[in-house]
Amino acid sequence: MATTSVKNDPIEEAKRYVANAKKLLKDNGKLDSPTSTYQDSKYVKMAGNTLWNGCLIALDAAFPNVKKEKGRPSIQKYLEAVSIRDKKLKNYVLNAYNITHLYMGYDGTGSKHVVDGGLKNTILLIDRCAILYGKK
Repeated sequence: MATTSVKNDPIEEAKRYVANAKKLLKDNGKLDSPTSTYQDSKYVKMAGNTLWNGCLIALDAAFPNVKKEKGRPSIQKYLEAVSIRDKKLKNYVLNAYNITHLYMGYDGTGSKHVVDGGLKNTILLIDRCAILYGKK
């Protein structure tokens, strides 16, 4: 797929962020297999922030009015928009926010189980947003 087509499709762009986060962890994460822990929190934080940015791209595609509102979009604004349109997606947003943005992005939690959960929730969120984005 050409770069220009990815840039024109926000869902594909969001998926590209997931691929970048996976590559970042694979190449630099220094996973300690016996403890299932990433040894360098810097790369866990970078991957978490990358995953959350991918979520935001997908959410902005499915809920363009959130970004058009006055002020910077907050998690509350996204949750309000999601609650009205798709209650299932609300859980995905909360999980992705907590795991990717807070636990990984801020805390740098190195547990592979947490990181895997962040990846899984991000993919679920993006896939659900793709359905909503396609209905427009």
